[in-house]
Amino acid sequence: MNIIETNGLGKRYGSTWALRECSLAVPAGHVAALVGPNGAGKTTLLNLAVGLAAPSAGGVTVLGGHPAGSPAALDGVAFVAQDTPLYKNLSVADMLHLTRNLNWRFDQRYAEIRLGELGIPLKRKAGKLSGGQQAQLALTLALARRPRLLVLDEPVAMLDPIARHDFMALVLTAAVDDGVSVVLSSHVLAELERVADYLVLLSRGRVQVAGEVDDLLASHRVLTGPAAEADRYAERPVVHVRRGEVQAHLLVRAGADDPVPPRWEAHPVGLEELALAYLREPGAAALPGPTLPGPALPGPTLPGPALPGPARDRALPLEDGEPSEVTR
Repeated sequence: MNIIETNGLGKRYGSTWALRECSLAVPAGHVAALVGPNGAGKTTLLNLAVGLAAPSAGGVTVLGGHPAGSPAALDGVAFVAQDTPLYKNLSVADMLHLTRNLNWRFDQRYAEIRLGELGIPLKRKAGKLSGGQQAQLALTLALARRPRLLVLDEPVAMLDPIARHDFMALVLTAAVDDGVSVVLSSHVLAELERVADYLVLLSRGRVQVAGEVDDLLASHRVLTGPAAEADRYAERPVVHVRRGEVQAHLLVRAGADDPVPPRWEAHPVGLEELALAYLREPGAAALPGPTLPGPALPGPTLPGPALPGPARDRALPLEDGEPSEVTR
């Protein structure tokens, strides 16, 4: 079963396409990381998947074929937005009461036990909690609905390292112990590397990379060798090249058994390094995971052996910037 499935999905705000020709299938049973630069369409995709926005083109279903936003979909999907929306003047107990009465299913005992373990008093107003406690309260309310799919949009962006670690620990516990599928949008790649086992990378409103993390890492290597020979390497498609005066580092699509050129060394790649390389080369695409038929991503793809130009060490943006017309 696919927890999110899109076919030719697009969303336009005025004359600006925030998401376009997006065809994707994310299988159930994963913690899926959704990564991309500012304006790539991450928040738009999540809003479409949970029914907060209607598509301008194509379609999106969740939980094995339920239309996004339908009663069946809403009953099985929980969503925590970046700003962890809470009624600041209500107490924690009142937030539990309100959420219980607005949903068909709500595990009051689970919520109270979890908040007690976190040291969050039921009588305290939500607005008086720390940022980390507010995020934990929002996550607890979402999980107490016992969803099959948990969608998180930049949930740890404003948290300190300890609060971020505790938040992600609860997400991972829900995925492992309760079988909840998770789709998580974040720029904090170090956190994603610790918990995610599926990667979806968006670029320019389209899917650039999709697949299980283990498969993606196994099919890529970093080659280190003489900078003067970098332009002559064409054994495997090159995703990104970083040059120094003496050495060059090439991220290539190659497995552990693929031959290594003389005077070069091969090293395994991590999730953060892989994601950054593709983010720096938006024309490169790798789609080994389950996808649906749809228009191809423009620019160089798997067959192309051509090297990119000199490394452009652009910093990864820190937050998702959708078109200015977007209202959430």
